[in-house]
Parts: sequence; C-alpha cells; structure tokens
Amino acid sequence: MDLNTIVDSIRKFEGVTRKKPIKHITEILDDVYNISGKVVLGFGDDASAIDIGNDKLLLLAADGMWGKLMEADPHWAGYCSVLVNVNDIAAMGGLPVAMVNVLAISNQEIAEQVMQGIKEGVKKFGIPMVGGHVHPDTPYDSLDVSITGIIDKGDEITSCDAKSGNKIIIGIDLDGRQHPKFKLNWDTTTHKTPDNVQAQIMVMNQIAKKHLVTAGKDISNPGILGTLGMLLEASDVGAKVELEKIPRNENVNFIEWLKLYPGAGFVLTAEEENIDECIKILEEVNITSKVVGEIIEHKKLYVSYNNEEKVVFNFEKDEIMGVKEKKSSEEIQ
Repeated sequence: MDLNTIVDSIRKFEGVTRKKPIKHITEILDDVYNISGKVVLGFGDDASAIDIGNDKLLLLAADGMWGKLMEADPHWAGYCSVLVNVNDIAAMGGLPVAMVNVLAISNQEIAEQVMQGIKEGVKKFGIPMVGGHVHPDTPYDSLDVSITGIIDKGDEITSCDAKSGNKIIIGIDLDGRQHPKFKLNWDTTTHKTPDNVQAQIMVMNQIAKKHLVTAGKDISNPGILGTLGMLLEASDVGAKVELEKIPRNENVNFIEWLKLYPGAGFVLTAEEENIDECIKILEEVNITSKVVGEIIEHKKLYVSYNNEEKVVFNFEKDEIMGVKEKKSSEEIQ
C-alpha cells in the first residue's frame, strides 16, 4: 500500500466530505449565536459551552444518526446515538448528565429496534434518556439525540487551543471488532462491562481537571485523520503525523482503520511535559495511546509512511467543516 493511495482515499472519504455543508449552515447564525452573552464556546467543537454561573459550564451537543446506519441496523443506530453523544461530552472533559431524542419512524418494528438499542446504550453508559419527541407517521426513519453535560469553568477541553510545538496523542481502545453490518464502526463497548465503559468516559474528566492537554476531540465519522483535520481547522494550525505510530489493531485493513469510528478513541494535543502522565491515565482504562506527531504553524496536515511524506489537507485552500471555532472574546478563567 503506497502513501498516495492512503491520502487519496482519506480526502475522498464520505465521512470527511459530508462535513462540508456545516460552514454555510452555521454562517447563517453568525450574528446571533451568542445573543444571550453567555456562550463560551460555540460552533466548531464537540459540544457548545454555556456559562451558567457558579464557575460551571453547561455543555450541549447533538447528533443525528447517519441514514446508512439506520438502514443497516436500527438497534445499533439506537445504541450508537447514546455512545456518540456521551463521547462528545467526554471529549470536552465534561460529565454527561442526560439526553433527549427526536424519533421519526415509518413502522413500529423499526421503532422497537431503535428504542431497544437506546435502552441498551443507557444501561451501558449510565446516562438517562429523559424525554424527546416522536413522529409516528413519517415515510422515513431517523433518529436525533441531544445531550447535556457539565464541567468546571476553565477545565474544558476545546478543539481550538492546539499550539505549534504541541505533541499529538492518538488514543484508541484496540480491544474491539468491526460491526458485522457496518464495517466502519469499531465496537469496543458492547462486549465490556458498564464499569469498564464508563471508566473510559470518566478518564477524560480526569485529564481535563489536571489540565494535561491543550486540545482534543473524540474520533468520529471522519476517522482518525479527518478528526485531527477538524481540530487543526478550529485551532488554525497544521501538523506532521507518522502513520506507522498510530495505535492499530492489525486485524483491520490500514485504510479502513484510519476511517473507523471507534467506541473509545481520542485525538489530543499536549505539552511535552504532560505526555507521559496523559498516556498513563488513558492506558489505565485500556485506551492504547501514542505520540504520533506534532502541531506546526504551517496550515497543512502532512502524513509520512514508508519514508514518504504527503499533504492530506492544505487548510490554506481545503476545508473539512471550514469553521473556525466560536470562542468568547473574554478569556476563560
């Protein structure tokens, strides 16, 4: 496998390209997103952050289940609606509180499968689904879930604070399996106990409280490099990454591995002096973690493989989301 093939596949990957409309959609709300004056973090991160006083931030996130996932396995879509939302709060270093959903359904059998999946996810992650809305008579099936979380002000992990010279850590739970009906999902949770799964979520709160990272995101639909690319966009920086150093389960084709959505996986940036402690904490909960590269000022994502180097994204002209993170002008204390 040559580097040109890898780079071309990542650039054309649907998990990356389908992020493009986000820029236009969010631009419509540019002049009103902070109409309350309490928004600390807006568009461009895994969750938005609202100042609710008492040195606390309310975290808000939402995810819609990909139509292809709903078609492949409605039960799994319901389960994943919990997983992805909990991971969005965890990626910010927050504590998940509760979820609500909007379910549009064409028949009762699919509704049953989706809700049983949600129930399984709630039991696994320990975060309640407390309400929502149902459309019982649509000609299509869809599921959208929103979550709230909380974090102490000043502890939040953002996507926009990576700095030149920071090291890049990729952490992934390698003890998993590809979902039989949706190969791009790396299932690391269904075969583990709730205690083990919830420990992997809580570990990010521990890292946040210790201020061990400068930026972070959970690895999501764009895969490892696409997720890193979104972090680089938000932080207005570039990076150099050695692909051979990325933690990997060797049973999975390498290009597929780069595109997978893992049940527990994070892209983090950190100062050199915090690397060892950060990796130690992650690996205590079975998230295999390695330094794979470094943040640079030049706004390109370079990857090297087999002694070759190529640019995956040139952020002087390329866009994934095209969103520079909305962060309040007042310095977060």
